[in-house]
Amino acid sequence: MIWEDECYLLSKRKFRENANIINIFTQKKGKIDGIVYGGTSRKIKNYLQISNKLFVTHTSKSENRIGYFKTELIKPISPLYFNDKKRISALISICSILNILLPDSQPNKKIYQSFEKLINSINLENWIYLYIFFEINLIKELGYDTNLISHSTVNQSNKELLKLKIDGYIYEIPNYLITKKIPEKFSNLIIRKSLYFTRHVMQNKFFIPNNLIFPKSRVILENYFN
Repeated sequence: MIWEDECYLLSKRKFRENANIINIFTQKKGKIDGIVYGGTSRKIKNYLQISNKLFVTHTSKSENRIGYFKTELIKPISPLYFNDKKRISALISICSILNILLPDSQPNKKIYQSFEKLINSINLENWIYLYIFFEINLIKELGYDTNLISHSTVNQSNKELLKLKIDGYIYEIPNYLITKKIPEKFSNLIIRKSLYFTRHVMQNKFFIPNNLIFPKSRVILENYFN
């Protein structure tokens, strides 16, 4: 079986002496893993960076056996932000979350397109708010709708933070997540509270019930807004 597609690199780990096993997110095939021979060589290792956009050719003997990738770099993403701790942490974080929560070999064009839009917007000034809205959308696409719009009737006090009960859990939620209007001024407190909210929803609905470990990189991202 042979197929080709564009993709984003979600994770990699060393396999034997000169190879890597990588996990990628493609539009047509969803999340797929495979072996890259020569992945530890200087040429390939330099572009096998988390979140980079690649073109891959996948070969396998059957659907039940791990396949092999030939890879080419389409667009470097993470190297652009190696000197930006917040953005690089966000890239590593979201790739880790997708790698853990996406089912294998199940395409999801909505998540892929939303992820690609976030990647292309990570250089904008308001990128962190776009990241937070991406997580909320991801939660919905994975099967749980926080349905914040239903609480718009309580949004009469103009408070920045509201305590709301959602599906048995009490969350402290920034107002702009309900109105879906990105704040004009940056606030570390509001950003941190937003990240707390989406993290706790993901933990309560996906990670804890399935005994999954929440990515440390995501917690590190929160800490940058203390």
